[in-house]
Amino acid sequence: MPTPPPILHTVPPEVRTPRLLLRRPQPADAEALCAAIQASLPELQPWMFWAQTPPDLIATRDRLEDVAAEFDARRELRYHVWRVPEQAGVPLELIGSSGYHALDWRVPKGEIGYWIATAHAGQGYATEVTHALTELALHPAAEGGLGFCRLEIRCDPTNHRSARIPPTLGYTLDAHLVNDTVAANDPGQLRDTLIFSRTS
Repeated sequence: MPTPPPILHTVPPEVRTPRLLLRRPQPADAEALCAAIQASLPELQPWMFWAQTPPDLIATRDRLEDVAAEFDARRELRYHVWRVPEQAGVPLELIGSSGYHALDWRVPKGEIGYWIATAHAGQGYATEVTHALTELALHPAAEGGLGFCRLEIRCDPTNHRSARIPPTLGYTLDAHLVNDTVAANDPGQLRDTLIFSRTS
């Protein structure tokens, strides 16, 4: 397991974008998260191994305790994506998840993953989230960023929506790995992987 940095290494629990709030997960998010996943299962299942069965509320709440602990230990940095309503007094709506995984603080480097609930797809939210997390990751630590030297995005080339995002944000296609994995919803089907990167 990669050695995390000292806890004093600043990782913001919240990141704001023009339309969204990215926030460190907490067990209280479980109901909203389950609802977003449940409503999006048909679209998530071709790409996400964890989306093959409907979410369970109690298991999700327990898992979010672990996710929060991983965030605090700097081992995985997941954010829940909340849409900020234009009208005052309207509650936030959880519309997806993103964050940094495959972290190696020796470099340091990581990989961004993302998904947006089906009802909110096609509105640029995934690009907005990825742009914000890319800027945070590659900004120098001395200036409030994470100081990453390398940041990756990996996706299936047939996931066209996902594959369009990295080039629009200045990522370079490093590799197209043939027969690199299996389909999330069909382990008997081989799939390719695209690896995009940005470096500082």
